[in-house]
Amino acid sequence: MSRFVERLGGALTEAGLARLPSRVFAALMADDDGRMTAAELAGALAVSPAAISGAVRYLQQVRMITREREKGSRRDVFVVMDDAWHDMMINHEVAYLPLRDAMAAGIPGVGGPSTPAGARLALSVEFLEFISAEMDGIAARWDAHLSDRAARHTGGQA
Repeated sequence: MSRFVERLGGALTEAGLARLPSRVFAALMADDDGRMTAAELAGALAVSPAAISGAVRYLQQVRMITREREKGSRRDVFVVMDDAWHDMMINHEVAYLPLRDAMAAGIPGVGGPSTPAGARLALSVEFLEFISAEMDGIAARWDAHLSDRAARHTGGQA
């Protein structure tokens, strides 16, 4: 398991995710029930609980994991969803729209859309709007794929 965690964590880091959140996500993906406390994560990754706190906060913000309370306990448990990639990548309101809004707000400050910087920002805004619209279609196609998959795995009983 530790080899897998380091390999997936490394791949996620290469893709741009910070190193410790990458490793935390990989550890949760490799765990049978996808649920671990901060202490369990710290032990599995040989890092401090304080480091885990920052990593899980980031992963929650990008919707790669959720935080739940253990029944009958005051301990939090961090949970990776079976379809974690869906929420993270499809959630364009969180991922793309704040960037789009910041760039759109910057266009007047760089002299408007007729300046090279303004044109560059305007093109970026247009791209992010395009990606957001495409993500809605991708999400719908993924949902249809999951329905087909469920029907295949249950013998047509969706």
